[in-house]
Amino acid sequence: MNTQIILDYLSELSKNNNREWYHANKDAYKKAAAAFEELLGAFIQEIGKFDSSILHNDPKSLTFKIVRDTRFSHDKSPYLPAFRAHISSKGKLPVPVGYYLMIKPGNQSFLGGGLFADMFKDATAMVRDYIVQNGEEWENIIHDPAFETYFTVQGTALKNVPAGYDKEHPQARYLKFKSWYLEYPLKDEELNDAETFTEKAAEIFRIMKPFNDYLNRALVNFQMPSR
Repeated sequence: MNTQIILDYLSELSKNNNREWYHANKDAYKKAAAAFEELLGAFIQEIGKFDSSILHNDPKSLTFKIVRDTRFSHDKSPYLPAFRAHISSKGKLPVPVGYYLMIKPGNQSFLGGGLFADMFKDATAMVRDYIVQNGEEWENIIHDPAFETYFTVQGTALKNVPAGYDKEHPQARYLKFKSWYLEYPLKDEELNDAETFTEKAAEIFRIMKPFNDYLNRALVNFQMPSR
């Protein structure tokens, strides 16, 4: 696996974020994308050692496009200079939650997990209700020493506890959230040795797994909205 080819391509795309350069360097894109898919294949095998539910995934099906939707953005750059993927039992869908990877040069890469999407009101309500009923388990997970070494729960949040929930609830802080996710930042040099990086990432994802499992129990009956 050659992770440097991924960083090199994305660095050049960042400096030449236009359609002319992209199309003139399509072969370089294909090589970098193939290297990313190979890396994902290694990820799947390592994660599969402690979470067999993801082993059936085809790496290509887990990736996101680098083409940006600029219709409602002030930034009209046509491409996002990053390779991204989400690995879960149902592929790259946001629910069930799984293991997220973004490679973006400039020390902007990270490993992630949990529920990033905050636009699904049903999902938000299901997680809040589950936290209300299973607050002690939540606290045990997020305050586990290994978890706290790597993660702090993040997410889009309201200023106040939403209507219908006890403002004095022990987990009131987290009931304000509309999404609950984790990010572990990566420096570019951590990606240099693909094998070492894969093993480290898998260990971080293993520590993340109880958090994901908790959210997935909350979201077990969630149905993705039909388009």
